[in-house]
Amino acid sequence: MAHPDDVDFGSAGTIAGWTDRGVEVVYLMVTDGDAGGFDDAVTRAEMAELRREEQRAAAKCVGVEDVRFLGRPDGLLEATLDLRRDIARVIRQVRPDRVLTSSPERNYERIYPSHPDHRAVGAATLDAVYPDARNPYAFPELLADEGLEAWTAREVWLSGGPAVNHYTDVTDAFPRKLAALKAHASQTAHMGDGLEEMLRGWLAGNALAAGWPEGRLAESYQVVNTA
Repeated sequence: MAHPDDVDFGSAGTIAGWTDRGVEVVYLMVTDGDAGGFDDAVTRAEMAELRREEQRAAAKCVGVEDVRFLGRPDGLLEATLDLRRDIARVIRQVRPDRVLTSSPERNYERIYPSHPDHRAVGAATLDAVYPDARNPYAFPELLADEGLEAWTAREVWLSGGPAVNHYTDVTDAFPRKLAALKAHASQTAHMGDGLEEMLRGWLAGNALAAGWPEGRLAESYQVVNTA
């Protein structure tokens, strides 16, 4: 994901379900979120460190211990070859079956998930999954210098985009999702009780779109077969 808190807004409930079933999850944040927050007294370097700490705390709420950062500047991301290489490197290191990222498409129904950084990371990640990580001749230095063998991820889950073909029930995991987002205090503390109200409304809408009964909460994705 592009920023600390992106994964928690979109997918913390789903990830809690995965870790409960024994699935190992690794987070990769492309920026430290240094352009975020609402406190002018905090320097950008201090904000970056704070947001790294918040993301690690949020990850623990849903059972994730391995959190990695690329440290690229917040708000300036592009889907460059360098970014593709860095993401492909982590894919080869972790060797995942599933990669979750943000959609590279703008969502005109709900424009706020469509931050340029989100779209850039989604595009670079899809390219890193195919063809970069699986092609031994792409970025040959990853193999020659770092010993990282090619790896094929079976599927990609895209969040925040205009197309949806899969929903996960996060009703029981909602308290952990809420706790994860509250851990991002620099981004959410000002919302107070409005954070829970916003999340419940959003997730209930997803569940309704899935055709589920009232009272259920869902996170939504476009799942892409990349095997």
